Amino acid sequence: MLGPVILAASRSDRIRRLISAAPVTRQVVDRFIPGATVDEIVPIVRELTDRGLELTMDVVGEDITTPEQAGAARDAYLELVDRLKQLELGTRAELSVKLSMFGQALPGGHELALANVRPVVEAAAAIGTTVTLDAEDHTTLDSMFAIHEELRKDFPQTGCVIQAYLFRTEADARRLAGNGSRVRLVKGAYKEPAEVAHQSKHEIDKAYVRILKVLVEGEGYPMIGSHDPRLISIAQELAHRAGRKLDEYEFQMLYGIRGDEHLRLAAEGHRMRVYTAYGTDWYGYFMRRLAEKPANLRFFARSILTRG
Repeated sequence: MLGPVILAASRSDRIRRLISAAPVTRQVVDRFIPGATVDEIVPIVRELTDRGLELTMDVVGEDITTPEQAGAARDAYLELVDRLKQLELGTRAELSVKLSMFGQALPGGHELALANVRPVVEAAAAIGTTVTLDAEDHTTLDSMFAIHEELRKDFPQTGCVIQAYLFRTEADARRLAGNGSRVRLVKGAYKEPAEVAHQSKHEIDKAYVRILKVLVEGEGYPMIGSHDPRLISIAQELAHRAGRKLDEYEFQMLYGIRGDEHLRLAAEGHRMRVYTAYGTDWYGYFMRRLAEKPANLRFFARSILTRG
């Protein structure tokens, strides 16, 4: 399987340098990360919202090694919130954050990440939007869920992400699927050991459907993160059986992948949210997009060969 190999490569400084220096890389990265700054991303935000889509926005960059960098990440999100306020898009665009950006892996990282993310959640609430805490590797999840629980005391609309490939996730879904919750279900994009996660696509897909059923039949708001046509159809059927209206759940897909499907679902009346990342520290995010789906890797390889 290529996915684990690519994820291992994402942690290699040598491969990072090689890929970053390749002339074609920027062209391909732009497919998934359409801007480096807030100013560059604004036209994308306008274009997507004008076409009936909603967004969740991610400032990329997870390699945080100092409290100062964590503070800078917080400030980058605050700048984004301010720009969304100016554009009057607070009800159309939410934020996705990785707590590693806010210092979670540093000494005292749990408290530091909570202190840094809280003002972002406060600012988002002030303009009518919210924040979803992204899931990272399994060693970080207890901290993420604890921060999520703490933030929901004052900001109950705060969402979180769960990953279908982890054995623990079905139990997490049952705990999280209560009234007022917002939970995004994804397959998972980190290299996890067999002791904690399913390794085959077939087993991951089966787990995804089981967990999706828990969320759809629960009292919260499911956010279905998938590009898989089969899983999307299953989600629609499960939502219909559960008596959910179209505004009682949503689909989420990545910017740059299956754009026609984004528009099709929105045209059918579904809430369709596009996960849109921007920033300069794109490497880790980019490599996980390649690992998630063979077609993404083929696209990258074809672009390099064509350029060559």
